[in-house]
Amino acid sequence: MQPKDNMPELPEVETVRAGLSPHMEGARFERVTLNRPDLRFPFADNFAARIEGATLTRLSRRAKFLMAELSSGETLIMHLGMSGRFTIDEGGAKLMPGEFTHPQATNPKHDHVIFDMSSGARIVFNDPRRFGFMELFAKGEAIERLAHLGPEPLSNAFNGPALRAAFKGKKSKVKIALLDQRNVSGLGNIYVCEALYRAGISPKRAAGRLSVTEGETLAGHIKVILREAIASGGSSLRDFAGASGELGYFQHSFDVYGREGEPCRTCSAPIIRLVQSARSTFYCKACQR
Repeated sequence: MQPKDNMPELPEVETVRAGLSPHMEGARFERVTLNRPDLRFPFADNFAARIEGATLTRLSRRAKFLMAELSSGETLIMHLGMSGRFTIDEGGAKLMPGEFTHPQATNPKHDHVIFDMSSGARIVFNDPRRFGFMELFAKGEAIERLAHLGPEPLSNAFNGPALRAAFKGKKSKVKIALLDQRNVSGLGNIYVCEALYRAGISPKRAAGRLSVTEGETLAGHIKVILREAIASGGSSLRDFAGASGELGYFQHSFDVYGREGEPCRTCSAPIIRLVQSARSTFYCKACQR
């Protein structure tokens, strides 16, 4: 049985972005419907009125956030939370650009936000647990929650020297340091476990004690594993689905995550599970030092 890592990580959010983009980028918000006053946080004042009539000029991702740039100069930030998903209704055909719930029919009572686009698509945000959120920022307004994020792991700004500089002097375990969004953004428990395994680095090592070579190796594996996961449509631990409703299948490639007691694919030693900062860590004691 897989552990319950419910929060979408970078590959899953990127899968959602790629699925929504063809239906939303370049399209105008014809109508915005809010079926409740809040998600995790209350909606901004005049939320619907401020978005209606604007064109979504660019849909991007920063860390685990979706960022919609509007023709009005405002920016809409969206986070899926633990159970949020988008459904696209286009001419009666429903597509799922990304979900973190079981792929049963969504309960309409959890359809909290509806975007009717000039493209003809109806974009519905359904979130039973309401841990997701949407925030609207005026032109030039500082987006505080993005201000302290580290570099994107797939960007040129992220490499071995950048990783070692972020870890300099840190006594925290390398696994915990990688999950700290101030050091590198977008990483979550699943892909950190997998990257550390491929790099041969124990999650119990102090972050500040990585060598130059280890920093380069780890950064390289992080990039590779994220690209592989995106190409696979993410990981379907709770049946995450891609743009056309297909399940992500990267979980079938896991080397250590969720494999406690199973043999290491390299040396056959049993995979170990330990708890770090209330999160399950999986690693091979023989291969990771």
